[in-house]
Amino acid sequence: MTTLAQPSTLSIGPHAVQPPVVLAPMAGITNAPFRTLCREFSGGKGLFVSEMITTRALVERNEKTMQLIHFDASETPRSIQLYGVDPVTVGKAVRMIVDEGLADHIDLNFGCPVPKVTRKGGGSALPYKRNLLRAILGEAVGNAGDLPVTMKMRKGIDDDHITYLDAGRIAVEEGVTAIALHGRTAAQHYGGTADWDAIARLKEHVPEIPVLGNGDIWSADDALRMMRETGCDGVVVGRGCLGRPWLFGDLVSAFGGSGAPARPSLREVADVMVRHARLLGEWIGDESRGVIDFRKHVAWYLKGFAVGSEMRKRLAVTSSLEELRAQLSMLDLDQPWPSGADGPRGRTSGNNRVVLPDGWLRDPYDCAGVGEDAELDTSGG
Repeated sequence: MTTLAQPSTLSIGPHAVQPPVVLAPMAGITNAPFRTLCREFSGGKGLFVSEMITTRALVERNEKTMQLIHFDASETPRSIQLYGVDPVTVGKAVRMIVDEGLADHIDLNFGCPVPKVTRKGGGSALPYKRNLLRAILGEAVGNAGDLPVTMKMRKGIDDDHITYLDAGRIAVEEGVTAIALHGRTAAQHYGGTADWDAIARLKEHVPEIPVLGNGDIWSADDALRMMRETGCDGVVVGRGCLGRPWLFGDLVSAFGGSGAPARPSLREVADVMVRHARLLGEWIGDESRGVIDFRKHVAWYLKGFAVGSEMRKRLAVTSSLEELRAQLSMLDLDQPWPSGADGPRGRTSGNNRVVLPDGWLRDPYDCAGVGEDAELDTSGG
């Protein structure tokens, strides 16, 4: 494993993040149980951000949303990612977080490329509207008090509508503490190769604040290589940790200059799978619903291992911990870590048309067409 000569520390306001590694917010994934697993493997080091929270739902105290912002007692600092398109609502949500002591750090989502978000002008579509972006950032920072506000974004909508350098400058001017850049456009979704050169350009463009790189980090070596090649101040790991929560242990070792990457046997992986499912059940308050929610993780955990298609199907319909354990016990659990276990996992689709509100691209400074309904029924990534 490659190592860095000097351990790096990332400052997010008053919070020192060492190593400079952040778990990316992923809808339906980075809930409290998954954050717990990742944190356990890292020994508590790094920064672990909640899945995306819609500002309107938070202000209205939606029951599901209030559960999503629950943090384990051992989580410090507590990081919430917010999604919003209306500056006033974003400001109210941030003020609520501050007044009620709900978190220690707020991240704003301007990176989500999914159609039901962008068609309302949200997520990765929003930075194209420069004045709206400035207004949202200003309300967030203005209401945050001592809490640091960061943002995550993409390069732009597509290759003809690149926004990240303008957005970075606006962020600095409005008092944002750090910026994470996913080196893809919204049109790329999760396909193709992330443009790490864009991360380097952003770092040069906004030297005043930390810049974090995101995209195609599948191993600790990838993280160190991104730091070396781009000069970024930290890395944000998303799909690379799907079915691989121990990646955060690898990252701690690599940034500390010691240790080889984890290569768990299938037996060890199965133990983590059961623990993950159990934590979900405890969090939801229903074992069966926890195991059902866990099903989406099964293929990621088992990637590369010799598990027949019939067994994969059976594991994908388990609905109790006992059933999950029984099915896993039927596998050849002595299998060592396979060579095909590394590399991409999760969504890999790309080159999709970006769904935008009518006339969205006509004028980057006109904010007409963005309504409160843009905050309804959203999910992020």
